[in-house]
Amino acid sequence: MIFRYTILYVQDVTRSLSFYEQALGLKRGFLHDSGDYGELVTGGTKLAFSSRTLMESLGKSPARPDAAAPVFEIAFETDDVAGAFQAALAAGAAPVQEPRDEPWGQVTSYVADPDGYLVEICSPVANPG
Repeated sequence: MIFRYTILYVQDVTRSLSFYEQALGLKRGFLHDSGDYGELVTGGTKLAFSSRTLMESLGKSPARPDAAAPVFEIAFETDDVAGAFQAALAAGAAPVQEPRDEPWGQVTSYVADPDGYLVEICSPVANPG
């Protein structure tokens, strides 16, 4: 078995794809003609988006994300946390935590994407020895 994708339920799939393309430099892999489903290329596992409207038509009631009370986060690793944090803000993210050095040897920062999902932008964890 492989971990294939994570799907975020969003208001506007095209807007979400564009945000992650601009904010984090990800590449669009697929957008369905309906505009209700799309994917970003992120390596072996895809980050996908489904419209809330589509999920509701399938009998689901997706909860609204809340970056102040998250139940999960998605994380993106970079060697330039400060630059990526600023790029995310310029693309429309809301700041949650400015970049900071953590005691375990990593730089972390957090933003909320336009739908309210918590996104971590971090450096690789330094090898403690």
